[in-house]
Amino acid sequence: MKASSGEHYVALDHVRAVAALLVFVWHFVHGLHGSPVPFASVRLGGPLVLFDEGHVGVALFMTLSGYLFAKLLDGKRVVYSLFFWNRVLRLLPLLLLVFAINAIGEAVRSGHLQSAGEYLRSLPQGLILPTWPNGGWSIAVEFHFYLLLPLLLFLVRRWPLGLWLLLAFAILLRTGYYVRTGEVQSLAYLTIFGRIDQFVLGIIAFHSRAHFIGRHGRAAGIAAAFVTLYWWFDKSGGFFLQPSYPSPSRLWIVLPTLEGAAFAALIAWYDGSFLHKDGMLSRLFSLLGEYSYSIYLLHFFFVFALAQWIDANVIDISNFYVALPVSILAYLAMIPIAYLSMRFVELPFLRLRRRYTKV
Repeated sequence: MKASSGEHYVALDHVRAVAALLVFVWHFVHGLHGSPVPFASVRLGGPLVLFDEGHVGVALFMTLSGYLFAKLLDGKRVVYSLFFWNRVLRLLPLLLLVFAINAIGEAVRSGHLQSAGEYLRSLPQGLILPTWPNGGWSIAVEFHFYLLLPLLLFLVRRWPLGLWLLLAFAILLRTGYYVRTGEVQSLAYLTIFGRIDQFVLGIIAFHSRAHFIGRHGRAAGIAAAFVTLYWWFDKSGGFFLQPSYPSPSRLWIVLPTLEGAAFAALIAWYDGSFLHKDGMLSRLFSLLGEYSYSIYLLHFFFVFALAQWIDANVIDISNFYVALPVSILAYLAMIPIAYLSMRFVELPFLRLRRRYTKV
C-alpha cells in the first residue's frame, strides 16, 4: 500500500500477502492444539514445510518491516514525532477494535460486564509483555522496533559495524537467558529480544541489496538452505514438539537470526530483480498485501472454528494435503472482511497521516 510520502512498492505488498498466508494456513490447518491436522502427523519436504510451520510468517513480517523502513527512509531526514504519529494511525485503530471485540466476548462468556473491565485493565501490560490477543503481541514488538529505529538509522549512517554488533549482543543475550532458564523459545519468538535480529537484517539487506539483485542462483541457494533447515526443524518436532513448548532446544538461540538472514536476502532479491508487472496475479497479491494487517488481526476470530466446522460438516481435512487448498480458499474468502476493515476502520485514520520525511 502507499506510504504517506506516496511510495508504493508492489513487490513488498506481495511479500506481505505471503507472510499473512503462512500464518493463516498454519492456524487453519493445525488450530490451537493440533486439530484438524495433528502436529506430529505431517512430515513434509520442499517449500510446503513452511506452511506446516507457518509461524515463520511472523519472521517474514518483521524482516520486511526492517527492509521497508530502510528503503523508505534511505538518505532522508525523519521527523520522528510525525513518524510515530503515522504509525499509531496505521496500527492502533484496528488493534483497538480487536481489543473491544475481545472485551465484549469476555463479558458474554462470563455474563458479567466486570470481566470486560478486568480484561481492558490488563491490556496496558501488553505494551511490555506478549499478552495482547489475536497476534497483537507482534504489534507490540513492532512498536518496540519503532522506538529503536532512530538508533538503528544512526548506526546505518555513522557506524554500520554497530548493526552487526547489535546482532551479536542479541545472540549473547539469548544465550545467557537459555543458560539461566533452560529454554529461550519464548524470548526468541515473542519479544523484541528475538525479533530485533530480523528488523536489523532487513535493514542490512536493503543497504547490501547489490549482492542479491539479479543473483538468481544465490537466491535459489539461500532458499534451498532455508527450506532444508525448516525440513529438519519440522522433522525434529517443529514449533510445539521439540519435545514440548517452550522448547529446550538451543536452536532457538540463533533461529531468529537464521530466519532474518534468509528472508532479508530473498526480499532484497525479489524487490530488486523483477519489474513486477501489473498482471492479474500481481494485482491479487498486491490487494492481499494491502489487506494483510486486517487479515492478520481479524482471522483469529473465526479461523479455528471454521476449520473445525469444515472438518465436521463438509470434508475431512485431517490430511494436510487436503487441508492446505481448503485453507487457501478460506484465506481468499477473507478479502471482503478485510475490505470492510480497511474501508471503515483503517482508511479514515490513514487519511490523517502526514509526510514525515525530508530530503
